[in-house]
Amino acid sequence: MKIWSWIQARRGRAGLMAGAAAGLLTGLAISAVVPKLVNDDNSLEPGELVIMSSVDESQNGQRQRLLDQWNDIHGDTNRARIEPVNRDPAKAHGEMLDAPSDIDIINLDVTWTAEFAASGRIRALTDTDLSGFLEEPLRTCEYQGTLYALPFNTDAGLLYYRAFKRDGKTWPAPPTTWDEVVSDSNEAFAARLEPNMEAGYAAQLDPDSEILTVTALEAIWSAGGDVVDDNGKVVIDSEAAERGLRRLSDGLDPSSRPEILPDSRTFDEKKSTKAFGDGRVTAMRNWPVAYRDLSTKTKPFEYAVTTLPGKVSVLGGQNLAITRNSGQPRAAQALIEFLTGERSQQILFEHGGLAATREIVYRDENVTTNFPYATTLLEAIRRARPRPVTPHYTEFSAVFRKVVTEAWNHDGEITPEQAARLSDALEGKVGG
Repeated sequence: MKIWSWIQARRGRAGLMAGAAAGLLTGLAISAVVPKLVNDDNSLEPGELVIMSSVDESQNGQRQRLLDQWNDIHGDTNRARIEPVNRDPAKAHGEMLDAPSDIDIINLDVTWTAEFAASGRIRALTDTDLSGFLEEPLRTCEYQGTLYALPFNTDAGLLYYRAFKRDGKTWPAPPTTWDEVVSDSNEAFAARLEPNMEAGYAAQLDPDSEILTVTALEAIWSAGGDVVDDNGKVVIDSEAAERGLRRLSDGLDPSSRPEILPDSRTFDEKKSTKAFGDGRVTAMRNWPVAYRDLSTKTKPFEYAVTTLPGKVSVLGGQNLAITRNSGQPRAAQALIEFLTGERSQQILFEHGGLAATREIVYRDENVTTNFPYATTLLEAIRRARPRPVTPHYTEFSAVFRKVVTEAWNHDGEITPEQAARLSDALEGKVGG
């Protein structure tokens, strides 16, 4: 059953179905077919709504298109616009911390929610219907048991791998372990299936980027180790954690054909996508948005996606929160609910390539037919783990990246002193 039919049958929201069909298929004037979120606009404080957000990475600017639809409905009283921040995440974080008083909504990285809640920069949300949200991204919107945001988009790591035709069949089967990733790439290299191939795997190891934290955490988790346990204690100095980091450093070993592309030491997500698309490697780890980036290449090639070896990835995404200084909190909450609603989430997934935060999107017949990776993505989200929840996350991540790069030079070994530095950073006792 189609998602909108299901919603109509279960919730009696015929207007939502009609609006979605018109918005997705015909481009008709949204104001003529989409019902307002509230029956009485007088319940919303009048005035412009300003969203502070990073650059829109959805295809064809779907976030702005959703705002255009909101403005078609509520533009007379609550026109909304985006105030963009710096492309660099560290600079964007600083700009959001110093947000001017006219900002009503902040689009936060999931790791920043705790910091903004603890410092009183965002408001707690009340009277919000949370049914239908995926549990994992919704948890990132809470801090100490209080809800401060709603999940705009979520993210989980996927393994992208080249698919080749051999003897009339697709090869290889989805790898389930890192050893299989290595053996598959070695076989492809030996058979010269990809003439441009230089290594088996493109990692994302830029030491100045959050993606190194993500990559290192996933490597440690896949080896059975951890960095911060469920009690908030740093436990990185374990044999399993060191084994995970050693896999990364050994993969870069230049003494033989490396398993990991040496350029990976400077790679972020976009650079690894290009290396994979150019045929320099047969596999990479990346976020779901890379699926659309690859599908729009001038010279497409066969590839597939599966969950990461070890099945567990870092949970990513962004959350929408109302600033403490907003003079229109009810209107701001209505806009957030519009942007995170089922209809908006399906548009962002189907047309923007962003991972939806509502389960019903992944059950839709149109989605599962046209985007078969959606089922794998849902599994990855279900298994994903959040990064350590702390108001001092940015400092913690900076120290963690330094510890990781230091460990690569010492066979993956983590010293007690390094673990202590991480503990201090987790508690806000040191800077990055």
